[in-house]
Parts: sequence; structure tokens; C-alpha cells
Amino acid sequence: MAEFKTKFYPNCDSNVWLRSCEVEVTDPIDGLITGEFPAWLQGTLLRNGPGSLKVGSMRFEHLFDSSALLHRFALRDGRVTYQCRFLRSNTYKRNHAANRIVVAEFGTAAVPDPCRTIFHRIAALFKPGESISDNAMISVYPFGDEIYAFTEGPVIHRIDPLTLATMERKNLSESIALLHHTSHPHVMSNGDVYNVGMSVVRGRLLHVVAKFPFSENGDMFAEARVVASLKPRWMINPAYMHTFGITEKYFVILEQPLSVSLVGLVWSQLTDQPLSSSLDWYPEEETHIVLLGRESGKEERRYRTEPLFFLHIINCFERDGRVVVDVCAYRDAKVIDAMYIHAIESMQSNADYAEWFRGRPKRLEMSLAAPPLTRVEPKLLADLGCETPRIHYDLHNGRPYRYFYAISSDVDAENPGSIIKVDTVTGETKSWWEKDCYPSEPVFVPSPQAKAEDDGVVLSALVSGADARAVSLLLLDARGLRERARAHFRTPSPAPKCLHGWFLPRRP
Repeated sequence: MAEFKTKFYPNCDSNVWLRSCEVEVTDPIDGLITGEFPAWLQGTLLRNGPGSLKVGSMRFEHLFDSSALLHRFALRDGRVTYQCRFLRSNTYKRNHAANRIVVAEFGTAAVPDPCRTIFHRIAALFKPGESISDNAMISVYPFGDEIYAFTEGPVIHRIDPLTLATMERKNLSESIALLHHTSHPHVMSNGDVYNVGMSVVRGRLLHVVAKFPFSENGDMFAEARVVASLKPRWMINPAYMHTFGITEKYFVILEQPLSVSLVGLVWSQLTDQPLSSSLDWYPEEETHIVLLGRESGKEERRYRTEPLFFLHIINCFERDGRVVVDVCAYRDAKVIDAMYIHAIESMQSNADYAEWFRGRPKRLEMSLAAPPLTRVEPKLLADLGCETPRIHYDLHNGRPYRYFYAISSDVDAENPGSIIKVDTVTGETKSWWEKDCYPSEPVFVPSPQAKAEDDGVVLSALVSGADARAVSLLLLDARGLRERARAHFRTPSPAPKCLHGWFLPRRP
């Protein structure tokens, strides 16, 4: 008699995260349209994310290590086309030339290279852009009229928004001495770009805010400069940061209890061990919220709150003498462990797995008149899973807002593949879901001459649990999250689930 195995999360198909694309789609394929894409919606949705877990007979051990795969959905005159292509990073080229994993990743050790002596390894420590993986598989952002793929290392890659070809490799440590930076810079309404990273300034390690001034004809990277800095709370264990916030007057830095051991980082570099081995979680330490003045460039306010882990900030803004920070918060950093491949494969027999992914949208509200290190109690915005949040970015980034969109992080929900909308004023929530369907980050696109904050549409790339070669572009009405249209595609090989992206409106 066959052994009966109970599934803790029968409605969640984790295999959507374990797929590897085997055939790129370089020539656009037309989608089968249901419903109607509005005539005004003209442009390109670019996506980035894990593309392949395999190199020869070897396999990556963490989702963040998967070879970067770029996706392109082009919308024009009611038609939608799809393409996908691997990012040709140096890491990708080296791995495929050797037919094995020869560059250590976030969660995967590299095969020892007999030609790489200890002297080569030590020398590489002084070239951070060359010593760590440049597999930029997290996000894509515009710098002026150029598009770049990002991860947390100092190297970014320029991509062609029409063909997805990898065009240029740029090492930011050569222009502004960043050892690393977040995967989510802020693109301001005037085109300026800000990002937070680590840098050595006069022999001291600092968190720094770098500004890349917008230029139509010049080089935004050549004009880059540090505009604010912060001494880490723990000098040899600086806090890990995936995102940061910005308001009219402040840069918002969350120093969480997940830290990067510099000693561990050096050791991992010397021994080809995964970068995750240098991360330490300190549950007894509180999270600090630090406000750096955008004019002064210095720390102006510091607050504390309960220990929490975060990857993504929803939005930050100032109102009535207070600074508000909305964040997708977790009790601890176990969500990183949940993204190891063995953890994904065994999730159905892990009764704790859902709690590892139990992210919730929370609000931190700080009075600018409060004494230093005032403790702030988080307020729950909605009791549902929350990840990859997006807002009406062009008008409300760093300003008061009302609505955000996200995907559910509750793997034990009745419908784990949900898109959610949260009204931060009333607490009302809306959701869209379809059985065995898994959406990616929902991207809001405003209607022409929109009068209301949620007057527009939401775009999301979908994959199917039942059909590994099915990918779709979903169009929802942003107000009620009702489906208006969908473009269906049949890919020549498995279609992996993507992470983050950017919508580029078509220029007149």
C-alpha cells in the first residue's frame, strides 16, 4: 500500500519557482488576446528574475542565484508580444564556458578553480566589482533613456529594451566607489536617480546615498556623487539593505538586525563560499529607523522599533510633522531560508514554512518632535500577505498616498497566487486570483489625464502551475481589480516566475 503523504499547502504549487528556461524567445511572439487592451496603453513592460537553476550537471542552491532571465511584453494598438533572453553577465559566460558553477553566488558555493591561487583571491578583494557575481537577476531601472539590470553587487548591465541584448557592463565601484548597492534605486520625477550602498570614505566604512543626476545628453554615471552618509550601527557588521525610502526632506534608512559580517564576507571570498554565510540575524536587537537630511547629508533623526526583517519598503512620506514609513515586514529573516531550493522542494512537508513567509504590511509613524531613539510601535495596515509592493510611483513616491498593490506571501492561503490592493486610509482590501495561477509584481500604469490616484490599470506577468510553458500578461482595472484583458503565450520551454520590472510608455 502506497504511503500517504499530507500536503500542508495543497493550494500552492512551488514548482513555478523551480523552472529553468531552456530556449530563449528572441523573436517576438504574438499573444492570444482575451478581453481588450485599451488603445492608450502603449509601451513595454520589462521584467527580470530567476531564469535557470542549472549549469551543466550542477544546480544552484538558492533562488537568488538562478541565472538572470529578462522578459519583454510589448503593447501596441491592442496587440501584445513576448520575448525572453538571458542576461550575458560575466558570471553567466564563465559558468557556461566551464559548464559548471565557477562563481560563488548568494547561496551557492563555487567549484574550486585550481588556476585561481590564494594571491588571486586576495587581489580580487580590492576589486569588488570583479570578485563577486555580477548575475543581475533582481530588477530593471531606467537611467535617463538607458535601461539597466540590477542586483546588489556593484556591477549593473545595460540592456537593449527592444531586443533584450546585453549591451554594456558598468562597474559602479569605478565611478563612485560603491562596494555594493540596493537592488531598488529611486527614480525621481525629474529623472535623477538615488541609491544606497556601502563605501569606504577616508578609511571608514559608511552607508552612503549616491545621486546620479539626470542628463539627456551627458553621462549620469560620470556626474554621480555621494550626497549623504551614515556610520553603521555595527561597524564590522553593517545592516543588510535591499531597499531604502525617500521623502521630500529625508532619505530613510532601516537598520535591521540582519547584518553582513565583513569578516565572514572576506572569508567567503577567499574560499568560494556563498555570500549568505556572512549574514547574521540578531533577534535581541531592535530595528532602527534613521532619517538622513537630503540637504544636510547627515543623520538628523533616529528611532527604534521591534526587531523586524524587510526586503521592500512600500512608500515613505511626511505629513503633519511626522514621517511615515510603510514596509512589508517579517518577524525574522527566515524568509531568506525559505528561498533555498531544498526548502522550496520540501515545503509541503514543512509545517513551519508558511510562517517563514508570513510578511505583513506595517506602518511606522515617527514624530519629528520626538526625543532621540523614541520607540515606535508598528501598525498593521492589512492582515494579509504582502510582497513586491507597487504604488502610483510617478506621483506618489515619497509623498502622501492611499493605495498600494502587491502579491500575497501567504502560501497557506486558500488562493496563494493573489494580487492584492490595500487602501491605507480605510484598511479596505481587494484581491484578484485564479486557481493554479501565479502572478508576479503588479505594476500600476495611470490612465491619461487620470484624476484619481487609482485611475489606471495594473499589469502582471502570470505563470501557470499546470502548464510550465504557459505565460500571460494580465490587465486589471486598478480600482476594483477586475480583469479587463489577458494576452496568452505558449513558450518553447518552461517559463519561470519573474520578480521585478519597469513599464516604459511608448513615446509619441
